[in-house]
Amino acid sequence: MPRYALLVEYDGTPFLGWQRQTTGLSVQQVLEDAAAPLNGGVPASSAASGRTDAGVHAEGQVVELTIAADLPPLRVREALNFHSRPHPVSVLKVARASEGWSARFSCIKRGYRYRILNRRARPALLQGRVWHVQQPLDAALMHQSAQPLLGHHDFSAYRAAACQAKHALRTLDRLDVVQAGEDIMVIAEARSFLHHQVRNMVGTLVQVGLGKRKPDWPRLILDARDRTLAGQNAPPAGLTFMFAQYKTGLPWADGLGTSE
Repeated sequence: MPRYALLVEYDGTPFLGWQRQTTGLSVQQVLEDAAAPLNGGVPASSAASGRTDAGVHAEGQVVELTIAADLPPLRVREALNFHSRPHPVSVLKVARASEGWSARFSCIKRGYRYRILNRRARPALLQGRVWHVQQPLDAALMHQSAQPLLGHHDFSAYRAAACQAKHALRTLDRLDVVQAGEDIMVIAEARSFLHHQVRNMVGTLVQVGLGKRKPDWPRLILDARDRTLAGQNAPPAGLTFMFAQYKTGLPWADGLGTSE
């Protein structure tokens, strides 16, 4: 059956996350149901480069979709966007997937951005898209304390209790904290992340930024490998899945087939 690679963006606010659930609506369900008219009237099969949690957004999610109809990529994109209305999910690009390519297992790097609105006034336009922290944060100190987390470590202290990964060893390639006016962005990049890893690291760094913990605290927590010692799990609203990277470039590049 024809397989397609999709570049997808979505507002995660109304969803229970990427993965299909029995208790409510997910992004996966919206896309698979939208593809049903292209798949003999039944929901299609899909897989994503990364599973986002409830309330987490995406600007560059990559999805692998298998359908019965053999159609030009442009037709697939237009059909999915038509049938996914009115949900806040948009298919930006589509390409035919090459033999052996997998949205999940071929991915060599994933990137996330966590956005904090650091001001007294509550957000109006950014409600549901940021973590609103009213007290002043020292972004430079947060960045300083984040750097010792880079590299290959056991991130048990920053994984969710329900994390199903076989082990907690991960290689963190980037963890930058940058400020632009009232916005503080935490940029995280790695081949893969543990469940809640980014949000737990952000929650810990915020404690440093507030002056409640010393700059060496995040690394001490890492070495202790005890989740109960770390900071709070930052709210999902501030987190956005930014990109998935592949050896052959983006899935709609020449290396993976013709795109439209």
